[in-house]
Amino acid sequence: MRRERVEHALENAGRGKRVAIVSARFYADLSDLLIDGARRALIGAGVSGDDVHRFDVPGCFELPLAAQMLAKRGYDAVVALGVVIRGETPHFGFVAGECARGIMDVALRTGVPIGFGVLTTETRAQAEERADPERGDKGFEAASAALSVLALRR
Repeated sequence: MRRERVEHALENAGRGKRVAIVSARFYADLSDLLIDGARRALIGAGVSGDDVHRFDVPGCFELPLAAQMLAKRGYDAVVALGVVIRGETPHFGFVAGECARGIMDVALRTGVPIGFGVLTTETRAQAEERADPERGDKGFEAASAALSVLALRR
């Protein structure tokens, strides 16, 4: 779905909602781009800037537990952001797979929508493209996904 359609469909979907953004900081510069996109989506959907709270964790492996803790704190939605780039060891498969499974488990267990904005790429250039607001804007998409699921509660 094009960004303009997403923005229109979610207009005011976030009004009165509290949303947590949890960011893995291993690739901090890329995470900052993802956070920017997520914040734009949330604010554009009517979430007050005062109701968007950011939390940082060291890496993507820590995202599921952090998302669970935030879901239990009463946030209406959580946006999980981070980057895993394939290296020369099997580390990529363990981190990316467990992160995705863990976040899905948290969403199903808590009933709190969690936008999955974890980039899993072969190269840094691919991650840069997906995080960049002018090209991929995956932080925006992750926040929009969380709001879309949240809107089903209406």
